Parts: sequence; C-alpha cells; structure tokens
Amino acid sequence: MVAVLVLAGYLLGSIPFGLLVARLRGVDLRAVGSGNIGATNVARALGRATGIVVLALDALKGFAPTFAAVRLVGADPACLVALAAILGHVFPVWLRFRGGKGVATGLGIFAALAPLAAGAALACYALVVATTRLSSLGSLVGATALLAGMAATGRTPAVLALGGAVWLIIVVKHRANIRRLIRGEESKV
Repeated sequence: MVAVLVLAGYLLGSIPFGLLVARLRGVDLRAVGSGNIGATNVARALGRATGIVVLALDALKGFAPTFAAVRLVGADPACLVALAAILGHVFPVWLRFRGGKGVATGLGIFAALAPLAAGAALACYALVVATTRLSSLGSLVGATALLAGMAATGRTPAVLALGGAVWLIIVVKHRANIRRLIRGEESKV
C-alpha cells in the first residue's frame, strides 16, 4: 500500500502546473523571466492572480497525496509519500527531471502533516515578501520557520527528518538566488 501511495505521490507531484497554466495563456514559461516553472515566475510573466492559481495547484499536489496517506497509513509512513511528491515537483519525469524549487509543494505537504507550523511558515514568507519584495528570501525564511515550528510543536522524528530534507532541497534549489541575494542583485516581485 505504501509503495502505491509513494508512486502516486511522485506522479501527482510531477505535474508541472506552472508550465501547463502558462501554455494555456500562450506563454512558454521556461523562456521568460527566471525560466522556472513555479508560481513566482508565473506571477512575473502572467500576473499575480495567475501566480496564486499556480501556487494553490502546486500546494495541492503536495497536500492531497500526503493527506490521503496520513489517513490511510499514518503520519510517519506518509512522510515517504510526501517526499515522493516534492521530488516529483523538483525532478519531474515529464520535464527531463528539471522542475521547480519545491516551496509551494512543500507548503502543501506540511499543511497536511504540521498545519500550525505550515501556517507560521506561510506568515513568515508573506511578511518577508511584503517588506522586501524578495520571494526567494521569503521562501528561505519560511522554510526555516517551518522547521523551527515543527520542532517547537513536537512532531515525530520522521516528520522532522522530512522537514530537514525539504528544507535542504529548498536551500539547494535556491543556491543561485542566495548568491544574487548576497550580491544585492535578486529580482523583486
């Protein structure tokens, strides 16, 4: 059962909603802005409302398989399903394993596993973006706040390990953004 859920999580996570939504509007998302398939690039290329739609879809593809797995097999085994979903987003088979950065999908995952920590992380992201207009900085602060919030709310070792893995994925996928942030050259939203 867990193996089937893991495969389903990966396949759902690998749906490139940003790319698909942009194509519906006649835009090749990989050829505009940062070239990333995530919500921030969609918002830059197609407007804030479309970016929010993609954010919601990317979060849903993390939430749905994780929530289902929690209900079917429990929170600790669901961590494998959640990891598969985020890996599907970051390394989608349909796009030659070149996907997004995992922030929205990670938010969805932890909305199912640690909703209070996910809410706090979202609030931190929103505060940082509202004050700096730097989505990448908000993503990094939010991911860190999520991990701290999960530790503070007593999540299981498996959920905390997943949180650490997702945090690491997000940081590694943002390494170019981190270099631009340090140089003061990061694009604002």
